[in-house]
Amino acid sequence: MNDSERRSALGHFLRQRRSSLTPEDVGLPTGKRRRTAGLRREEVAQLTNIGTSWYMWLEQGRDVRPSIQVLESLAAALRLNPNERRHLFFLAGESLPPYVSPHEESIGPAFQRMLDDLNPNPAYILGRRWDFVAWNDAANEAFSISSASPPHEFNLIWRYFTDPVWRGRFKDFDQKAAGMVAEFHTASARYVEDSSFAGLIEDLKRVSPEFVRLWPQHETPRSLEGFKEVEHPDMGRLEFDHITLQIPNDPDMRVMIYTPLAATRSKLQKHLKKKSLAKK
Repeated sequence: MNDSERRSALGHFLRQRRSSLTPEDVGLPTGKRRRTAGLRREEVAQLTNIGTSWYMWLEQGRDVRPSIQVLESLAAALRLNPNERRHLFFLAGESLPPYVSPHEESIGPAFQRMLDDLNPNPAYILGRRWDFVAWNDAANEAFSISSASPPHEFNLIWRYFTDPVWRGRFKDFDQKAAGMVAEFHTASARYVEDSSFAGLIEDLKRVSPEFVRLWPQHETPRSLEGFKEVEHPDMGRLEFDHITLQIPNDPDMRVMIYTPLAATRSKLQKHLKKKSLAKK
């Protein structure tokens, strides 16, 4: 297969995968009636943080060279399995980097029961790349964890720096952001071979001026524990004491527990009860 044939095959592969997905599959609103099935080109471009025209050139088989980070973003946005990801890199003429998926991280049922038993204390488990691995109902209500944020759907760092609604719930953004970036520097340094870190960091640099400013500073990591305030759209101000626990058998996973102050506990209990009754 020469370069022209390979680029043509890449375009066909991208069109095929795009047409097989719906907006609901990738967490996008359906919008108005569609003339054809599948995602639009601009939606794939939005999910991967690249220009619509540039993505269209890829589908047209033009002589453009997607970076490894862009290919990883395309693989995530188009929900490629490992074999499809391998094929994408082959058609793009790139060597396949190691496959490390946040979805490989999981917990056993005992940990999920532990999280559930902590209600109405919000609690969740973060993986090595700060991906949400598991959470309880209280955490979901307080932080809207289950609302995916493509292309890094369940990543805390990604949401904090790119989702204005989500990050707007936290006071003192600049102070907390610097501490989070310092901690994330330490995490990424432990996994230099993990291409998913590089992809996430490059995507953050493309879309977040705050992250670009903070990333080169290399501050000393400091504790992110202590008093936290959250501004919730329905419950108003929520106040917590926050602690972090490490899972002994997997030290890269951390349990984040938010113990609500008395008034906040009452708000969460009422809110969770209301949600539970609405489901019945």
